[in-house]
Amino acid sequence: MTAQILDVLTTAAMLFIVCLGLQIVYGVMRIINFAHAAFLTIGGYSALVAAQLGLNPWLALPFAGLVGLVLGALVERLIVRPLYARPLDAILATWGLGIVIGQLVTIGFGREVQFVPSPVQGTVEVAGATYSLYRLLLVLGAGLLGLAVAALLSGTRFGLVTRAVIMNESLAEGLGINSGLVRFACFSVGAGLASLAGAAITPLSSVDPNMGVPWLVGAFMLVMVSGASLRSLALATLLLGGAQVLISAYASPVLGGLTIVVLAAVILRLRPKGLALD
Repeated sequence: MTAQILDVLTTAAMLFIVCLGLQIVYGVMRIINFAHAAFLTIGGYSALVAAQLGLNPWLALPFAGLVGLVLGALVERLIVRPLYARPLDAILATWGLGIVIGQLVTIGFGREVQFVPSPVQGTVEVAGATYSLYRLLLVLGAGLLGLAVAALLSGTRFGLVTRAVIMNESLAEGLGINSGLVRFACFSVGAGLASLAGAAITPLSSVDPNMGVPWLVGAFMLVMVSGASLRSLALATLLLGGAQVLISAYASPVLGGLTIVVLAAVILRLRPKGLALD
């Protein structure tokens, strides 16, 4: 029982980390970034490169975040920015970009599955259950990352202008806020967080050119259910991620893989605003 509770918590933490960058982009730009999976993959390979360079495994996380931030800035400037007024085209462009990035990664690193060492090894005993220390640290990391983003959005001038753009972009521009700069910053930060997430989940799985793809649909549905609210995202990852863990354990892993999509669709059908708490 204890192990299942910990599975629920750690799965929710991983989903929260994976979804955070996507939610920031969607909340400000109202664009679903289908290149999100590619940025997760970039994060995984950034961690791999850091390991091959002999860097401390903990340094792989900020390194991956920085790589994603820089690449996200280039993507926003060269690809996404000209398509602000055409959101459907922007979605298609990010989808195509994800395919291109996947092919470039394949050319550069090959198709073989590779592995990255975990920053911490071993297990700890929690209420009589032996559990992975790294997975438990991900819960702490997700909480700290969520608090950091919340502080950025609620306690800084950047957060103030970002919330103004989210609520009413036209009015914000009328007050002198450069919405284009806000969009640029949010897309870059979202890409950086996606790459950070890719590096964070890599020690628990493996690195390959398609490693981000299995996370994309679930992350998309969780963000749709949550809207622009961090608290709603935390609730959605806990409830839907927990349901996924339990159904995978007691029914079938195949059904478990469909849980988030099905439950999110039902929630949106019954509550068009999803699980919004704000």
